[in-house]
Amino acid sequence: MTSPTATAETQASTFRDGFTHLRDAIGRVFVGQPMLVDQLLLCFFCQGHALIEGAPGLGKTLLVRTLSDALQLRFGRIQCTPDLMPADITGTNVLVESADGLRSFTFQKGPIFANVVLADEINRAAPRTQAAFLEAMQEHHVTVFGTTHPLDEPFCVFATQNPIEMEGTYPLPEAQLDRFFFRLTVQMPGIDDLAEIMARTTGNEQVITQPTFGRDEVRAALQVIKQVKVADPVVRFALRLVRATHPDIDEAPPAVKKYVRYGASPRAAQAMILSAKALALLAGRFHVATDDLRRVALPALGHRIIRNFHAEMEHVTADALVQAVLTSVAEG
Repeated sequence: MTSPTATAETQASTFRDGFTHLRDAIGRVFVGQPMLVDQLLLCFFCQGHALIEGAPGLGKTLLVRTLSDALQLRFGRIQCTPDLMPADITGTNVLVESADGLRSFTFQKGPIFANVVLADEINRAAPRTQAAFLEAMQEHHVTVFGTTHPLDEPFCVFATQNPIEMEGTYPLPEAQLDRFFFRLTVQMPGIDDLAEIMARTTGNEQVITQPTFGRDEVRAALQVIKQVKVADPVVRFALRLVRATHPDIDEAPPAVKKYVRYGASPRAAQAMILSAKALALLAGRFHVATDDLRRVALPALGHRIIRNFHAEMEHVTADALVQAVLTSVAEG
């Protein structure tokens, strides 16, 4: 009879193998930025949604598309534009005539009914259209004309955003930003990575990714991640990090009190602890360390911190405020 410890070890090994396979599959197409790829995969295996920011042409869409190509899951892409309507995302009822001449309304599913959804340039969609994502991202179902339609599991939304272009865009509301598990930033590649990109995109060689990872493996990975233990002092360290982002809290650092209007929500702690559990598994541990929490603090906290007018005027970034929190909050 297999012991529970042996079963857990087998499940953890399967998770690590799947993570490595997807990382390698993405690396054959998307060049460089291993930390970005790892954070995207952490978000995916924890079944969270990610907001991916970066200037045009840095491969945001390619990154998500490559991940979907390596999965045996349904992929849906939504190209957000100012004239996009909520029904274009969720679907709507259409009048259908049967073979015997009878007419009835039938729900026609929109592109949100997929396992991996790419919302390209989400900040180009109007606010009422952006709101169509809220219910799906939080509740994993959509409601159309009073009828609730569940979404297939697993379900992840990866939204891209160009942070430097303001004309014709609509800033994401705080309530929607809070639904994103991580905010990831695509950086400008270095010279060596740029040279490799040129070699891959201007030559004859074409890389084809073979999908080998299905929904059962994704569900199993999430279950084994949730089984990782977190000691009470480690949990409290994560909670102190979140509380320290609020300017009205005594233990908040001076930078937060000066530049923050409102801090991160409890969802930030949930994202930090769950992703830290996945990091612990990848390191071969069944317990979370505070260093795991530090590694995921920036993508989990940055987009949930609402800066005030002084921060905007003095160009103080949310990432800098997270670093101030990490420096000020003591462990234990």
